[in-house]
Amino acid sequence: MAHLLGAESLHLEYPTRVVFESVTLGLAEGDRIGIVGRNGDGKSTLLSLLSGRLEPDAGRVTRRRDVSVGVLDQRDDLDASTTVGRAIVGDREEHLWAGDPRVRDVLAGLVADIRWEATIGELSGGQRRRVALAALLVHDHDVLFLDEPTNHLDIEGVAWLAAHLKTRWPSGQGALVVVTHDRWFLDEVSTGTWEVHDGIVEPFEGGYAAYVLQRVERDRMAAVAETKRQNLMRKELAWLRRGAPARTSKPKFRMDAAATLIADEPAPRDAVELTRMATARLGKDVVDLIDVAVEYPPKTVLQGVEWRIAPGERTGILGVNGAGKSTLLGLVAGTVQPSAGTVKRGKTVKIATLTQQLAELDELADMRVSAVVAEKRTTYLAGGKEVSPGQMLERLGFTNAQLSTPVKDLSGGQKRRLQLLLILLDEPNVLILDEPTNDLDTDMLAAMEDLLDSWPGTLLVVSHDRYLVERVTDQQYAVMDGRLRHLPGGIDEYLRLRKGQAPSASAASAVRGGAGASTVAASAPGAAPALTGAALRAAEKELAAIDRRLSRLADEVAATHQALADHDQSDYVGLGDLTEQLRGLEGEIADLETTWLELSERLEG
Repeated sequence: MAHLLGAESLHLEYPTRVVFESVTLGLAEGDRIGIVGRNGDGKSTLLSLLSGRLEPDAGRVTRRRDVSVGVLDQRDDLDASTTVGRAIVGDREEHLWAGDPRVRDVLAGLVADIRWEATIGELSGGQRRRVALAALLVHDHDVLFLDEPTNHLDIEGVAWLAAHLKTRWPSGQGALVVVTHDRWFLDEVSTGTWEVHDGIVEPFEGGYAAYVLQRVERDRMAAVAETKRQNLMRKELAWLRRGAPARTSKPKFRMDAAATLIADEPAPRDAVELTRMATARLGKDVVDLIDVAVEYPPKTVLQGVEWRIAPGERTGILGVNGAGKSTLLGLVAGTVQPSAGTVKRGKTVKIATLTQQLAELDELADMRVSAVVAEKRTTYLAGGKEVSPGQMLERLGFTNAQLSTPVKDLSGGQKRRLQLLLILLDEPNVLILDEPTNDLDTDMLAAMEDLLDSWPGTLLVVSHDRYLVERVTDQQYAVMDGRLRHLPGGIDEYLRLRKGQAPSASAASAVRGGAGASTVAASAPGAAPALTGAALRAAEKELAAIDRRLSRLADEVAATHQALADHDQSDYVGLGDLTEQLRGLEGEIADLETTWLELSERLEG
């Protein structure tokens, strides 16, 4: 592969620390590199050095003479007075950019909902970010450096960006270097991973899943003192192996080695035990939404919503921005009142919400972390064991030195982790997470997920982080067209449904308000021919039968959960029989959902 750029013996230090000791790296045609590491270890700094925006104290970065480099920083430098259209396509003639398929694809994927003539100063931070990304992607660059490109993108937008980057260059050409905490995105676009830590950059083959495997192997062979982090990575590897077929089917993942490593590793969560504990804390009634509607005249946000939340339920809520997700969670939390229908809450329900804001920490700004935690409680039950708040802080990445740090001096990620811990120490039995991944690196996300694995309550998650949603929840729903829809096929099903809702006209016309240029309907390349005749009718009939069976099984699972809660807890034989019955039902559901997905793909072909 042809060399594009290289870094030789890079050294960079600040008055208080050495960022990079002596880093040597190379980037060649066809490289797709994801950068991971703890916050503050130098990921964005490495990007700036390689792209030429920052000069090292020693060493050098060389670039092939004809190489074009594009950079997306975490902050945009767009002129507030310019229009969206001018910021993206500049002075190019309309017939030139409107006739370019790549430009049309970028506009459709990122800015279809933004007025072409709006000024940058009128836009929200998220819209500005998408405009800056679009302005970069409409140009031809040999190398792209992207710093947190998925920020402000929803799940659909992240999926679009991954698909765009995978097909942007012909095979074996161009290079991509991306810093992101979105692990699903890393696994989709990366063929190599660089881990930044302790002043060095350590390369790994493959995306995030392969990186997890190799890091576990490295830690095992080195027999270092990082036993806790190693066990956490093994647990996450076990989930990657067991819970995500699409991710683990990739050849680069080396499944034989993975199977050996996790042979004795238990499943991330004991679903039966967590359900039993949640039922004991909550009773059989949590929150029921019965034929609920919410109107803000003249708009109806939600209508006909039927949702009976079970003890121990772990549900992810999907939907585009403005679909009504926050309104739905407001109904659950009691902060939003329905315009029609009924909301019933169990008498013992105690709801807590991890919001996107950190306002609750403002009044604690001058207190030390240890003092803040000590005010809550002295012990906490996690995974069936009592642990101290200090041990909880350690699990969330706080060092002994940071325990004496005032809250106001914590980083954004540290405040986020402290916020989660304070909520858990209040022992709610229903936890709502609203975009919980902000300001967290991949290690801290794994630590948070590990903590949630042993949390015995009902968990509701709204997040654009696909990996997190799939990792900590057992089922997903979508808010679409004002209604709540169950997704047996998970996020893949949601993306297919959203694709079916997309308008056929090109986004280039939409963002320009339909001015002048012709439109071209997009079609999916390589789509399989649809089923017809008797085969189509048979497939539709089987799909309907599976839907009915899944509905009945859901009722049987709920009844078995209730039977477990009501059963004499000293009757271990009876409890064991019920547990086996529950596992059998869950196994049948998993098999049916796989068949459902296969049939759906054939019907959509």
